[in-house]
Amino acid sequence: MIKYSLVCDYDHNFDGWFSSSEVYEEQSIVGVVQCPVCGSTDVTKALMMPGVPAKQNKRIDQPQQVLSSAKEGPAAHMVAMMRELRKQVHENAEYVGPRFAEEARLVNDDEYEQRSIYGEASIEEVRQLNDEGIETFPLPTLPEEQN
Repeated sequence: MIKYSLVCDYDHNFDGWFSSSEVYEEQSIVGVVQCPVCGSTDVTKALMMPGVPAKQNKRIDQPQQVLSSAKEGPAAHMVAMMRELRKQVHENAEYVGPRFAEEARLVNDDEYEQRSIYGEASIEEVRQLNDEGIETFPLPTLPEEQN
């Protein structure tokens, strides 16, 4: 997957994820890429800086997107849904730890029984899995898991 920083002709900035640069170009030409703010299809790639990961792909000093929610309302509901998602994954999938990429390939190639798994993988391993057609999804990190 490729993440592009995009900008519309009204200077609205947003991100877009594409399976390849060719897919972005094709979608852009036919007007599928739209600004989520105004709906404009006059969208171009914004200037981007390459992401250079820190040692072991950990970006300790890099700001990350976080959510703080009130005790009630839509944001509180989203946090509850993230907790429920994590609970369902833990109850219904097998934890394979740092062997995630290897196990995902074996399950995908029918060398192991079909089952849901979760674990840890580097950014590069996730990219390779996605390039191989093996879908992966990041799990939300909950505040209580960071202590």
